[in-house]
Amino acid sequence: MKKQDLDWSNLGFNYRPTHKRFVSNWKDGAWDEGCLTENDTVTISESAGVLQYSQSCFEGLKAYTTVDGRIVTFRPDLNAERMYNTCIRLEMPPYPKDKWVEAVEKVVAANEDFVPPYGTGASLYIRPFMFGSAPVIGVKPSKEYQFRIFTTPVGSYFAGPIKPIYITVSDFDRAAPNGTGHVKAGLNYAMSLHPLMEAHRAGFDENMFLDSKTRTKVEETGGANFLFVTKDGTVVTPKSPSILPSITRRSLIYVAEHYLGLKVEEREVFFEEVPDFAECGLCGTAAVISPVGQLNDHGKTIVFGKGLEEPGPTILKLRETLTGIQMGEIEAPEGWIHEIKC
Repeated sequence: MKKQDLDWSNLGFNYRPTHKRFVSNWKDGAWDEGCLTENDTVTISESAGVLQYSQSCFEGLKAYTTVDGRIVTFRPDLNAERMYNTCIRLEMPPYPKDKWVEAVEKVVAANEDFVPPYGTGASLYIRPFMFGSAPVIGVKPSKEYQFRIFTTPVGSYFAGPIKPIYITVSDFDRAAPNGTGHVKAGLNYAMSLHPLMEAHRAGFDENMFLDSKTRTKVEETGGANFLFVTKDGTVVTPKSPSILPSITRRSLIYVAEHYLGLKVEEREVFFEEVPDFAECGLCGTAAVISPVGQLNDHGKTIVFGKGLEEPGPTILKLRETLTGIQMGEIEAPEGWIHEIKC
């Protein structure tokens, strides 16, 4: 199929509607078969559960064109599993994991001409989401839900060469102990918007959130997990029951250990350790891993490696290896690459 006539190398990270999206509705205790539709609008009651009590969740993954011309997604089974667990926590009916992956396949295949060509640095972003659609007034779960998946072509998260970012320690809390920090609920991201904008207004790119119970341990940012590298080359990532289990982070840890031969530690990371780390990165679907050059701690600057001049070598190697796996340039572990038959 002929590709869309787009400037693939300069797309930016913005929403652009594509041909088809998938829609399925849950009513009377069951999901319907679902279907592809061209309609990109949603019509719901003013009293819908999602509008009154924020009963919603979402996922994010990408489709790529590999070096040999295949269209693939990266570990979609883990996204399906994570959304399943999120739904359980939010008292929403989980969409069956096998049908979830099938729906992703259908949407990507239907929008094949929007999957960017290999070598452009762009990808087709896939956004599955679910929300309570029935009218609700009393505080209780909705009786009806809608599950949707749309796609949009996006450019590289980085414009030009990869540059380290400048972040700050936030005085806000991202997630409460025993709360919803470990699931991909929309309400978590709504709560992070004010701290994010406050950081931007102060000249920073992102926040570092500490644990809300003791404020002594590193958690994550509003939308990414942390990954540190010690001076002896050990890769360290924070472990906490209120951190979202990032699929990218899990993949990078595997790459560090099994592809790069590095020692890996998943453990509690106390903030007092942070100045001793040689490198720092934020990892997630959008950017794979963003190098952090400096961290502001209430006026005191912590510098990682060469600061804002250039990324650390281990962070760069991790990113290059994982993107190489995603693009088919490096052999992937079994089950990581899911080919879409168009």
